[in-house]
Amino acid sequence: MKKIFDRYDHSWWSPLFLALLLGSCKKNDLLNAKPQTSLVIPTTIQDFQAILDYSETMNIAPSLGEASADNYYLPYDRFQSAQPIDQNTYIWARDIFGASTNIDDWNYPYQQVFNANVVLDGLAKMKVTTDNQQDIHTLTGYALFYRAYAFFNIAQLFAPPYDSATAATDPGIPLRLASDITIRSKRSSVKDSYERILDDLHQASRLAPAALPTATRNRPSGIAAYACLARVYQSMRAYKEAGAAADSALRLYSKLIDYNNVTPSFLPFRNNNDETIFQSNFSGNALVLVPLAGIAIIDSNLYNSYASNDLRRTIYFNASTGPGPRGGYSGSLFTFSGLATDELYLIRAESFARAGQTDAAMTDLNTLLAKRFSAPFSPYTATDAADALGQVLTERRKELELRGGLRWMDLRRLNKEGYNITLTRVLNGQTYTLPPNSPLYTLPIPPNVINLSGIQQNNR
Repeated sequence: MKKIFDRYDHSWWSPLFLALLLGSCKKNDLLNAKPQTSLVIPTTIQDFQAILDYSETMNIAPSLGEASADNYYLPYDRFQSAQPIDQNTYIWARDIFGASTNIDDWNYPYQQVFNANVVLDGLAKMKVTTDNQQDIHTLTGYALFYRAYAFFNIAQLFAPPYDSATAATDPGIPLRLASDITIRSKRSSVKDSYERILDDLHQASRLAPAALPTATRNRPSGIAAYACLARVYQSMRAYKEAGAAADSALRLYSKLIDYNNVTPSFLPFRNNNDETIFQSNFSGNALVLVPLAGIAIIDSNLYNSYASNDLRRTIYFNASTGPGPRGGYSGSLFTFSGLATDELYLIRAESFARAGQTDAAMTDLNTLLAKRFSAPFSPYTATDAADALGQVLTERRKELELRGGLRWMDLRRLNKEGYNITLTRVLNGQTYTLPPNSPLYTLPIPPNVINLSGIQQNNR
């Protein structure tokens, strides 16, 4: 979809809007900006679809949460070879970004928000006819999904974990709901942030096509909206709602890959594989997680937790590099950060276990694991719901390692429930720790954003 962006002279307007997205710029500053004569304002259905199909922007998710989590470690020599942002993230420094201003984990999601708002504002101005009505509904659903997905990813890094007791007063994220860049930004509460995310996704589930676009899984669908709702509700510890959303998605699409048919290789999975519901990759931050870099080593306890007949041990990891990660579900060098059916089975299983439905939880868990172990597979059993929950959480970490920042999300939510997980790094004889529920679980907002907008910085 490069042509449409060449037509809009993307090289001019994208950096401008990224710089001003959260700013409080003066009107004259905008008037003095001189676009090239090739700039075209999007007005047609085709224009709006092309904006949302620009996967180099719209299908990118933040990576610093996963880089902050405990699925990997860096020996000191490899730590020294990492970029400064990766180093600071690894040791949970109070100042991660230093003087850096090009922070992908903030810029990409808010560019997605802006693009979605351009589409929503443009569609609202179109005259609805019998010929375009369905297209308008579909694109509205797409845009709402992208906006919600971006807001949620931002909230997982730059806002505190959701807590119903404090959400109304905890500082959330700036909710940009229009494409007008002259509107001054302010931080909403965590409660308002999540309500907006949920509302956008519920609307998207009704407006986007229900069926999975199997050839273009970079596009959202009703299934993707349900899958994202399941993830959002789980992060909020609304487990009944998470299970219901996962169930809605799985009733529409439930394919799993049989790992007995997957060959361990540098890139064991193809793009748009059968489990993918929505395709997305990590941003350029956290280069330590890119398999080709050969920097990250998988946590020893995690690696050793895979049984010898667990096919994930050889498909996910290359033993000769530490062990290090292989290429993920994206079918490329960049780590998958999207939505897939395996996550949904685990969300629904966790919901069942927390509701005391032991047999249902183990049925979902075994449905997944039967595709992950070499045949014959012996189904897991649980003595009670608490045992089932423990097994589901253990397999969740093993199944979803280095996937979309999910371990970071889990650490944030589980520590709210008293799991008391303390993270530790040791470098050159010095020990760094991240205590449960530490304010360091909320990343600092990039300093240039604070300078431009004057919004409140996170307390670290």
